[in-house]
Amino acid sequence: MNISPSAISRLIHWFEENGRHSLPWRQDPTPYRVWVSEIMLQQTQVRTVLDYFSRFLSAFPDIQALANAEEETVLRQWEGLGYYRRARQMHAAAKIITNEKNGHFPDTFSEILALPGIGRYTAGAILSFAFNKPFPILEANTQRLFARLNALQIPVSSSQAQKLLWKTAEEFVIPNTSSESPRILNTALMDLGSIVCTPQEPQCEKCPFLDECEAKRGNLTARIPYSPPKIKYEDRMEAAALITRTFTHSENMDNEFSSEREFLLVRCVEGEWWAGLWDFPRVKIQNEETIQLELQRFIQQTIGLKTTITEKFADFRHSVTKYRIRLRAFHTSFTDNEQKKQTISRQTPSGGEIRWVRESDLETFPLCSSGRKIAQKILHS
Repeated sequence: MNISPSAISRLIHWFEENGRHSLPWRQDPTPYRVWVSEIMLQQTQVRTVLDYFSRFLSAFPDIQALANAEEETVLRQWEGLGYYRRARQMHAAAKIITNEKNGHFPDTFSEILALPGIGRYTAGAILSFAFNKPFPILEANTQRLFARLNALQIPVSSSQAQKLLWKTAEEFVIPNTSSESPRILNTALMDLGSIVCTPQEPQCEKCPFLDECEAKRGNLTARIPYSPPKIKYEDRMEAAALITRTFTHSENMDNEFSSEREFLLVRCVEGEWWAGLWDFPRVKIQNEETIQLELQRFIQQTIGLKTTITEKFADFRHSVTKYRIRLRAFHTSFTDNEQKKQTISRQTPSGGEIRWVRESDLETFPLCSSGRKIAQKILHS
């Protein structure tokens, strides 16, 4: 599309008056800070990211600190943001930058794109926001804005639409960087999409591109972007086991001992939800009437322990992707002998790595989101 210099001037004026200038990653847009914010903002709303960004930067103030951290520590700081693969890939990328780039964030598109977890948009965003280089960006807000400006009436995820939308992004940024900062241009476009060109009830009268918008001209704004059919959710039932043993330890030089419960946790393996995080042993239930039997069988097959369900602990409800899950957690008791119970931590079950974790450590242990709900219930019971 043809973008006039006057339209760009109106955009910049709007941004100066209305832009989200107070966002913390915009205050000091170093490559590291921009990278962390962009990864966090994938699939996550700005208001959620604000607290996590500050906390993450406090724990890992630079690339070296992130690279040197244990993966479990990184995942614990990420806990609650979801899509944990993002955190693992950031950790891997930080190690590459530290070991192969002498700790210096790369400043070319090809080098940034080669890092784990970085695609075309994120690479362009880092180059534009951190290095002020003329690279186009296309994310949810600019995608919606450009779709309406072009009156695009096909799914924005289609290859045809993506080609047109990226071309529009280039036309905004590349020809205009002689007079305007690429950082400001891209930031202004994102904010315009977020604040004015909203998914529902856009404020078209406040838009600096009102005269250029093909969707507005054709009375198509409410129908663009085209929305595919909504996800059909599936109900799912799961059961989790609270398997405990008593840990006795010395408190002082006088050999005074105290006891504390330990809980058996399983690490989620690659390919599962929450890979890399820890959870209470759980299984998908086929029949609610046989829930206890199925859970006992699962524990024996994957961990190698014979247990008996003693009583229900609590019910939880949560959602993951297309599933609406009812999770029932149960107390268990061992029917195996004490020796088997104490040595189980040295085994590697088919369900993944296992570990005994003290009750007092559950608060800081990197658990999946539903595992965290169980832990909080334990700690406050």
